Amino acid sequence: PAATATKRIFNFSAGPACLPMDVLEEAKEDLINYKGTGMSVMEMSHRGKDFMKIAAEAEADLRTLVGIPDNYKVLFLQGGASTLFSAIPMNLAPEGGVADFIVTGAWGVKACQEAAKYMDARVAATSKESKFTTVPDVKDWKLTPGAKFVHICSNETIGGVEFKDVPDTGDVPLVADMSSNYLSKPIDVKKYGVIYGGVQKNIGPSGMVIVIVREDLIGKVGPTCPTMFDFKLQADNESMYNTPPCYTLYISGLVFKKLLAMGGLEAVEKNNQAKAKLLYDTIDGSDGYYVSPVDVKYRSLMNVPFTLGGGEDLEKKFLKEADALGLESLKGHRSVGGARASIYNAMPMEGVQALVDHMMAFKAANPKA
Repeated sequence: PAATATKRIFNFSAGPACLPMDVLEEAKEDLINYKGTGMSVMEMSHRGKDFMKIAAEAEADLRTLVGIPDNYKVLFLQGGASTLFSAIPMNLAPEGGVADFIVTGAWGVKACQEAAKYMDARVAATSKESKFTTVPDVKDWKLTPGAKFVHICSNETIGGVEFKDVPDTGDVPLVADMSSNYLSKPIDVKKYGVIYGGVQKNIGPSGMVIVIVREDLIGKVGPTCPTMFDFKLQADNESMYNTPPCYTLYISGLVFKKLLAMGGLEAVEKNNQAKAKLLYDTIDGSDGYYVSPVDVKYRSLMNVPFTLGGGEDLEKKFLKEADALGLESLKGHRSVGGARASIYNAMPMEGVQALVDHMMAFKAANPKA
């Protein structure tokens, strides 16, 4: 159906993804004339007082929301998380050395491959043998003493596998790509050396990555490190060495305010747990009609992949009918097939309920042979 302001679809895309309706309404209200300035945020100089205030508030609100200690820098950068796959080795291991990667899916694979261009990137544990449907037991990790860092992807968007605990890596800095579960639950920042993630899944529009980095880990880059990748330079310039992704930062700032008003990340997590429970209970209660391939202990609250036991033709019919009902972007990633529902912070419970209603009705109308 054609969407209007009052008739919007439920967007289950893995990213870019749905944004909170009240945030979109506020941005719409201020689109042409932001708070009486006579111009849009898109038109403002990033060095003007109006935008400087937006940026300062965004960082302050993020620090409050997450509880970021004073000895951590917050960077709002361009390039997305994939750029950080290169920037992190350049900042944390300018002279090379070893980094350990816990690989639980496609993004962990890519991060490790990229780091290998700059250092000895070792796979200390992987769930590849289980087709990336679990997290390897910590006791089986082959960590390297004296490694420059240990890298995890805290939530694998494609496979729907999520770390439920923060691994203890001792004195070795823990680096986490949180792109697809950023701000979905409380974060104990002091357990990490670097937290990073693109914002286009759980926070704002595409075009920005947020880095939270312990300040003792910056300021060591080598002479060939690209200027834009130097965390200390970016921190010293308050993420404005060049023009930042202004509008994405602005919308992200509105989202931070909304999450604070909701009661913070504890309240956000409870909401996400309720949505995920509804969907997983439907899958598990379907007598094998719908199947979740992921180890129950590590099921993601954000990305829920599932297959139909009746096979590929039935899946295609399910997805086509879902699309006609305004349940958008449920097709699984091209590398794994099936269906995938991304139910980020901004996905309302009504959206998950509409999906569950479709799943139940489709099962009744299309019994398995």
